[in-house]
Amino acid sequence: MPSPPRRGARISHIGIAVRSLDENVSFYSEILGLAQVPLEDADGARIAGFAAGDSLVELLEAESPESPIAKFLDKRGPGIHHICFAVDNLDATLERCRSAGIRLVDETPRIGAEGKRIAFLHPSATKGVLIELTED
Repeated sequence: MPSPPRRGARISHIGIAVRSLDENVSFYSEILGLAQVPLEDADGARIAGFAAGDSLVELLEAESPESPIAKFLDKRGPGIHHICFAVDNLDATLERCRSAGIRLVDETPRIGAEGKRIAFLHPSATKGVLIELTED
């Protein structure tokens, strides 16, 4: 059976750090009219997901003061935490990053939200933007 055609990188989701899910969910669901998508909590964050076309918006609330989201909120306040790109081949993309000298947070893929393989690129290598990569 032939492999499916390559789609190339596309936006999977945008993660937004918030101090309280309860204070933010109604804006996305009631005001913007985005359908809520059930997501499991991951990486020390409670997550509320919303469908935005073929992509998701993930609201991220810290589960503890030591979590990455809590540290982000302490340093920068609420706002965009990361953008996640779905790629056709996560391992090959990470190898291209290594070959290009891009600093990785995750040297090898790990399991993230939705049980998908993910890896983060360090923001120092991406002009200050935390980028997550995943495979769909």
